[in-house]
Amino acid sequence: MNTRPSFARIPVYFFCMLMICKQHISNAQGQMPAHDSVSYAGEKHFNDIRQLTFGGDNAEAYFSFDSKWLVFQRTNPKLGIPCDQIFIGRVPAKSGEAFEPRMISSGKGRTTCGSFTKDGKHIIYASTHLASAECPPVPDRKKYGNKYIWPLFEGYDIFLSDLNGKIIKQLTNTPGYDAEATLSPDGKTMVFTSVRDGDLDLYLMDLKSGKTKRVTNTLGYDGGAWFSPDGKKLIWRASRPSTAADSAEYISLLKENLVAPTQMEVWIANADGSNAHQVTSFGQANWAPAYLSDSKTIIFASNHEYKRGFPFNLYTVDEQGNNLEKISASQVFDAFPMISPNGKKIVFCSNRNNGGTRDTNIFVADWIK
Repeated sequence: MNTRPSFARIPVYFFCMLMICKQHISNAQGQMPAHDSVSYAGEKHFNDIRQLTFGGDNAEAYFSFDSKWLVFQRTNPKLGIPCDQIFIGRVPAKSGEAFEPRMISSGKGRTTCGSFTKDGKHIIYASTHLASAECPPVPDRKKYGNKYIWPLFEGYDIFLSDLNGKIIKQLTNTPGYDAEATLSPDGKTMVFTSVRDGDLDLYLMDLKSGKTKRVTNTLGYDGGAWFSPDGKKLIWRASRPSTAADSAEYISLLKENLVAPTQMEVWIANADGSNAHQVTSFGQANWAPAYLSDSKTIIFASNHEYKRGFPFNLYTVDEQGNNLEKISASQVFDAFPMISPNGKKIVFCSNRNNGGTRDTNIFVADWIK
């Protein structure tokens, strides 16, 4: 999933803090600022865009295989949710129909990266609840020069749950971080990120046998992986240190169960991990990638146009890194895009229309090719 760091695939709150454009300032005419809108000029691929959540931090919303449901993670202290928990909700089928999500995870620990199974009756997600019922503490960024630091909570393991919240099976049980899991189109194989061999790499697991295979082996963070709709390819984000100093810093942070993936590019490979290669070379943060329905075109989030690191917008590109097209046009944060399996809708998470707060909400629209 468009790893699916929310950002565990990147935590949304980091980017929210970076973006000064979220200040609540009226213009000279007393109107709300431009980002208080659900849609923007130039977003020609969106039709009938609807905001599904209102308030808090709602991120990593992904469709079920039948395109009828969404699974996502939510933090909202005002509602008694101090750190991310997993929710599901049925996608409104018509205008005026309410989106009524309900919590699936237990409320204990911290969760991330939900994904529906093929049968639509279960979800997989990562949780720290076995390590502690409390939310794990976040790192003090002041110790690291106030740079973006993402914690790799050691208590994260991946679980299979039914839609009533009952955990059916624990899928991973190794020391350290196991998270960012999604499933192949046939529902048989799970791709996920783990530190089990000493680095942040991608692994494949056969759900029936539990047999696991490591598919990346280069120093650096590999995460947020998805299968292409035809099941033939993997796509993910990678943050690979490019100098000796970068490598030393990466290794040092990893020993503290931390990572600072601010420089990321999109990578693809065959479904078995072979022929891995980099697609984008835009610089800065290019992440949360997924394939469109054609299994050829890639959609992703990026801040590469902006030296200050914001806004984040959605873009499409081909597998050669060419034919870049800007899809969203807000001046805030748009990320975690996913096209529904039936190719008809897009879901993404954004700071648009948040009244100048730091709220991140879920938006769904008809996808116009």
